[in-house]
Amino acid sequence: MATFPHFGTAAIHVGQEPEQWDMNQVVPPISMSSTYKQDNPGEPKGHDYSRAGNPTRDVLQKNLAALEDAKHCQVFASGLAATSAIINLLKTGDHIVCSDDVYGGTQRYIRRVAVPNHGLEVDSVDLTDVKNLEKSIKPNTKMVWFESPSNPLLKVVDIAAVVQVAKKANPEIVVVVDNTFMSPYFQRPISLGADVVVHSITKYINGHSDVVMGAVITDSDEFQQHLFFMQLAVGAVPSPFDCFLVNRGLKTLHIRMRAHYENALAVAKYLEANDRIQSVLYPALPSHPQHEVHEKQTKGMSGMISFYLKGELQESRSFLSALKVFTLAESLGGYESLAELPAIMTHASVPAETRAVLGITDNLIRISVGIEDLDDLVADLDQALKIAIPKV
Repeated sequence: MATFPHFGTAAIHVGQEPEQWDMNQVVPPISMSSTYKQDNPGEPKGHDYSRAGNPTRDVLQKNLAALEDAKHCQVFASGLAATSAIINLLKTGDHIVCSDDVYGGTQRYIRRVAVPNHGLEVDSVDLTDVKNLEKSIKPNTKMVWFESPSNPLLKVVDIAAVVQVAKKANPEIVVVVDNTFMSPYFQRPISLGADVVVHSITKYINGHSDVVMGAVITDSDEFQQHLFFMQLAVGAVPSPFDCFLVNRGLKTLHIRMRAHYENALAVAKYLEANDRIQSVLYPALPSHPQHEVHEKQTKGMSGMISFYLKGELQESRSFLSALKVFTLAESLGGYESLAELPAIMTHASVPAETRAVLGITDNLIRISVGIEDLDDLVADLDQALKIAIPKV
């Protein structure tokens, strides 16, 4: 398995230097103080108030920036708080080209907040074909937003090709890539030309399903200043304790992602060969329509798989209810395996007519393959499929 050089070493050491603390602590301490003594008025030693900055948050931000091989990272209280901070770069009348398949919360924020309340314009476009982007760019287009792979259909977008088209049309267009499904261990969009990377670090980066947090990563000093101001002025910042937990989770990210990939690839192959399955969406499979693009721009794949059952809503409900090792729950990227029905769970906020066009149907199942023993995962899927679809 190919990896980015020194990833594990960076995850363990960058921003963690013991010499920065009073007692040379090997593990960065949790700084819970909300305020800081100043030796003279208006002359803080470092931070003056924890909404604006905190030592534990500093450690996490330095580490995350290094893992994306970027200059800057600002963390927020959730992935959607990070999303809103980025979109706040825009002004009334600006236009966003957004991939047609994105997390339900992202499209909901854009459709129900950014457009009606802030006066932004948006077009949802299938960016797996960059010709669609060329046709969608307008004089007022200021941002292109997409996920690769996407949620929940696992569409893969050629990041470098999108950057090329967007910058040719207007060098000022900001290209934003949501890298949540991949983590920086498998994909680094900034190295492919993206301006901004966003993560719901609730997912793989934390990896333990016990923190809600988001991050925005960039090489741009200008964007970093904007994002810092969003932390200061809007205040959607994470707690020091949550920053500590994510910083700890990062220390095993490289090990966890290898295990997710190994398990998920085997599960995807099992599902693809199963007569009860209509089709499997997993970019690491040669059958995936954008497999070659995925191979070109990544080092592997996470544990995210979507597949279509040979059935309807009742079969989907029966399958999900019969699972014993996989947990029926929203979210993804933790050490435990999860399964869900996007049409009525994570993507219920997507209008029904849009779901129908995209293929987010009642028989589309999304699973987040964890790091349990592979035999147990396959056996669990097998028994649930046989209960849901007794005859084939």
